[in-house]
Order: sequence, then structure tokens, then C-alpha cells
Amino acid sequence: MLDPISLGAIGAVLGAVGSGMANEAGKWAWESAGGLVRRIAGREVAAPGTPGELDDVARLVHNRVRADPQLADSWAQFASGVRLPGVPDTLDRPCLPTAPRFFTDRQQALKLLDKEAARPFGGRPRLALLHGPEGIGTSTLAVHWGWRQTARFPDGQLYADLDGLTPDAVLGRLLRQLGLSDEEMPPTATDRADLLRRCLTDRRLLLVLDHARSAAQVRPLLTSAPDVFTIVVARQLLTGFDALRIPVGPLAKRDATRLLTELVGKPAISAARATLPAVLDRCAGSPYALRAAAPRLTSPPERTEAPAMPETDPVHAAADDAYRALAPDAARLYRLAGLRAWPSLDTTTAARAADLDETETARHLEDLADALLVERTDSGRYRYRPAVRAHAERTAATADGIAACSAAVARVVERYRDLAVGAARAALPESWRVPSADSPVTFPDRGAAVAALAAEAPGLVEAVHTAEEFRDPDTVVLLCQSLWPLQLKAGHHEILLPALRTGARVADEYFPGSRTAGALHAQLAHTLTELRRWDEAEPEVVAAARDERAAGHVRGHASAVEFLGLLRLRQWRFDEAFTCFDEAYGILEAIGPDDEGAADLPRARALLERHRGRALRGQGRRTEAVEHLERALRFFRAGGEAYNTARTLTDLAETLLDGGGSEAALPLIDEALAALGRENAAYHVARLRVLRERCVTPE
Repeated sequence: MLDPISLGAIGAVLGAVGSGMANEAGKWAWESAGGLVRRIAGREVAAPGTPGELDDVARLVHNRVRADPQLADSWAQFASGVRLPGVPDTLDRPCLPTAPRFFTDRQQALKLLDKEAARPFGGRPRLALLHGPEGIGTSTLAVHWGWRQTARFPDGQLYADLDGLTPDAVLGRLLRQLGLSDEEMPPTATDRADLLRRCLTDRRLLLVLDHARSAAQVRPLLTSAPDVFTIVVARQLLTGFDALRIPVGPLAKRDATRLLTELVGKPAISAARATLPAVLDRCAGSPYALRAAAPRLTSPPERTEAPAMPETDPVHAAADDAYRALAPDAARLYRLAGLRAWPSLDTTTAARAADLDETETARHLEDLADALLVERTDSGRYRYRPAVRAHAERTAATADGIAACSAAVARVVERYRDLAVGAARAALPESWRVPSADSPVTFPDRGAAVAALAAEAPGLVEAVHTAEEFRDPDTVVLLCQSLWPLQLKAGHHEILLPALRTGARVADEYFPGSRTAGALHAQLAHTLTELRRWDEAEPEVVAAARDERAAGHVRGHASAVEFLGLLRLRQWRFDEAFTCFDEAYGILEAIGPDDEGAADLPRARALLERHRGRALRGQGRRTEAVEHLERALRFFRAGGEAYNTARTLTDLAETLLDGGGSEAALPLIDEALAALGRENAAYHVARLRVLRERCVTPE
């Protein structure tokens, strides 16, 4: 059994607490660790932000507890309640996307994959790079091979589409496939990568990383686990990437004919004997182009028109042929919905792009999917291949003109804006940070609204970038402000960060020194804090306070200073945190009974009382901490706020336990557990049970 006060054990505990900060209980444990480290060191110690800093803090704690048995007992007691780094007891068994029914040739590539998967490990990870131009079938090859090899990978087959995603976002998707919840996911990419590697250590599993753009994008996702085989799929060779390279080229005419025959049958091929050579030449061995051409071998197109220009790329040629066979409204939908790289489109959004009826749009989307001009997703939406979308965009510029194209994009952005504003108001109606703009989109309850924001997050981010390009700052601001409930209640910070950076930049350019700028800087600061990018968060929260003060928005100014205090808590700078909370409390005194924000004053003060108690506890000033926490508790109890009541009870119980008051802490913990009975707060409950064990277990 590992000695709890050994250097390795102390470092492991600090690392575990730091990587567990995605949930409320993890943030509590981090603050508790900071207060304990301060007490052990006899001075304030900055929270470690890098592996090297963590090692320094662990060494400091180790040296002190070795020399003081009482401090050693305190550390051992704290460490006993920390979940050390490890894999969840059970993991899901993920699987690949559906493979196509018909698959032809690629025998050499399949043999190379077989050989790489079966070779002795020898310390070299099993890793293959499939590369070839778009539409040549690299993704299909990876999925087809994976489904043939299910017996080789009894623990599952992970799949991630890397297109347009950062490594930390991809890591989040992979961990979710393994069954981890957002609350179990570390906030930083480094910790997520480490958790993924630990999850895969003893598993026999296939990992497919599709549409990779660079070695840098892929490297954080790789594992050295001996029984994991990773297939990376890219459109070109990735420089600086050590893997078995398997080029994928065009199908030979014999294999192309075989694929067409499997798709349409021998009679159709015989009937099309006169035109078949021209079809094969135009498809140039591209499986995508061949699949797209297959329906036109058996049924005449409903509408044809001469191509705008000759196509030399087989994917563009196939898209052009399929497009020219569409009915007019379906063709319009294809062109206008593809003007931006929307991550995916539902029927409502696609209808807005083409200004069509939703029922009609649903029918046309199915026609486009059958023609392989869009792809169906597992969520019932649709998306474009990049090369096909490029064809749609180019065709729209010619057929519709700049004005119509701009109007179509504006309608989609407006759709995202209405959805975001409606969801934000339904999810967090009491918050002054949520836009007050009207929206025709409604939701039955808060949970449905937050779920909608989460589902649409990638599209909302693209809408923010689009609105910025279209020089529409008002929409940029509305979209970003509408993300606040999602940030607060569900996280997804790694996805939202690019949009929030854009929002803060646009607010500075168009609305300098305003409430708007202050609000956007505060939102960005919140997400950077949650991602543990504390050095980046600090200037943002300072800018938020500056802008709110300049705008004369007292409530916003106090909130920004409060944000700075919360950042200081994360950094274990408890003295400064208390000063910030004290300052925020004083700023609120300027709000008169008839001023904006007056109705929110009692609750704002109660929250600050709780924060002041937390800061005082970190300083070791337990008696004063208890006084502030009890004042906050009286307010939340009286207001019936179950969750804030439980949070404050937990703070109070931990403060009492720090002073050895287990008898006084126990009823508070039991009350907190009862208050959380109807709340979805599994990690908070787990934390309370650890505290309760400390109360009832004799030392």
C-alpha cells in the first residue's frame, strides 16, 4: 500500500484534485487542498499550473509533513477522501459508424492493415496512416476494415471525425464514447489526453481518427497501449508523423466497373454499355463519384442543364452531375445551404437557408442525401463533404448572385440567433447576463433549453464567426451572451472558447467601455478560468471590471470583481480573493432601492458572503469563515434554494471539520444530502459522503 505522505503519493493526490475540477465537488477539493497546503507551508503557496509547479508543491508538502506528525495526519486525512487517478470501473464499448454495403478492391491496403495490427508490439505503437484525395474512399476503407476485425478488438472501436476540431474537443468526444460524463472529464487537454491513455492502457481496441489535417492535431490523441491499433485518415501525407503509410489511389477500371455492377446490377450495366466508358472516365476511379453516378445509370434525370465549366476533379464532377439532375427547389436548397461550413444542418435551419417550407425541405434533404450531395448523420441531421460544399458554394455564386447568397447566410445566422436567445431566456430567465431580446423560439423547461444549446454549440460557434465576417456586431454579441447558460450549467468550454474570444474582440471594437464589452470579457474570463488558463483569464476579468465601471453598471462591476475573487480562489491566493469579495460587497452598496439590480441585491450579497467564508477558510480563519457562511446559509434556506443551501452547508461542514468539529459538521452534511435529493448532483453527493465518513469514523 502506497505511503500517503510519500512524495509520489502527494503528487498523485494533487494531480488528481487538479484534473477533477470539471465538477463542483472537484473545485471544492481544489480549494480545500490550497488551504491545507497553506497551513502545511505556513504561508501562501500559489496553485500549481504546470507539471513542474505541481512537483514543487508536492516536494514542499512532503518535506513539511515528514517533519510534523500532526501535519502528516491532516494530509493523510485529506488524501483519503481524494479519488486517485484511475479509470472508471466500467467503460462503454464503442463501435464504428455503419460501413457501406458494397466494397471493392483495396486488397493490398487491407493486407497492410492486417499486418500492422498483427505485428509484435516491441514497444512501437501499432499505427497506420491511410491517405488519399477526398472521395477516394480512405474513410470507408478504415471503417470497412474495422468491422471485419471486431473479434480482434473485443473492447470496442473508437471513432472521431477531426474535421474542424481542436485536440481537446476531440478528446472530449472520445472520452464521452467511453461512457464518461462531462463532470468526469478533466478541464485541460493535457489531463484529458492522460485520462484517455489510462482508459486505453489494458484494452484491446481500435481507434480511427478521421479527416486529420496535421500531425500536431493527431499527436495528443495517440496512445502507446500495446493492444490499441490506431488508424489515422488524411487527405495527404502528414509530415513528421511516424506511422505505416498506406496510400489509397483511384480504383482500376475493372474494379470501378465491379463496384457499379454491385450498386445497380448486371442488367443496368448491360443497358448502359454505350455510355459506361464515358462514366468511368468522368469518375476517374473515385468511389464517391461512382456511387453518385450509379442512380443515373438506371433512371433518367428529371432536369438537366449544361455544366457551367468542365470538371477535372472527379468529386466535383460527380457533384455537378448530381446537381444538374435535381428539381429546381432541391437545387436551390443544395446551393444556399452549402454557403458556409455549418457543422450540420437540421430541417429548420436548411429551410431558412433556401427560404422554403420545412415539409418541402425535409423531402428535398432526403433527395440530396440519396444523390450523395449531403450525408446523413447519426443525429438525424445532414452535412456536406468539404469538396461537395465547395461545389455548392461556387455554383450558388453563379446561379444566385452575391445578394441572394448573402441573404441566405443571413437567414441561417438569424435562425441560430433566435434559437440561442430563446434557449438562453428559457434556461436562465433570472440572469441579467442573458439577452433581453425577443425570440420566436420557445422551450418547455430549463433542461430542454440547455440541451438545445449543447446540441447546437458547434453551429452557434460558426454563426458567431459568420456574423463577424458579415460585420454584424449586434448579432455576434447576442449569440455570445446567449451562451452564458451553457457555460454555467453544462460547460463545453473547449468548444465555446473560439466564439467567446471573437465576442470579446468584437465588443471592444464596436462597443468599447460598455456593459456589452464588460459582459463579454466576463464570459471569456469564466471559460478561461474553467479551462485552468488562469494567466489568460486575469486580463479578461480586469477588462470586464474596467468596462462595467466605465459604463456605470454597478451590478456588472461588482460581478466582475467577484469573478476576479473566484479566480483568486482557484489560484490559492486567498488573501486577495477575500479583498475582491469585500470590494464587490462594497460596490453593491451604491445600488439604491429603486436602481437597476436592486431586486437582486439580497441574493448577490448572500453569494458574496459564501465566497468570503470560503476565502477566510483558505486563510485558516475558521471562526470568521463560519460567521460569513452562516449568514449566507440563512438566506438560501429562507429562499428555498436547495442547491445553494447544499453548497453552503458543505462549505460550513468542511470548515468545522478543519477545526476538529465533526460532531457539529455531521447534521449539516445530512441536511445537505437531503437538500440534494432532487438535484442531479452525483459528484456533490459523493463529496458529502466522504465528509460524512470523516465525521463518523473514529480517528
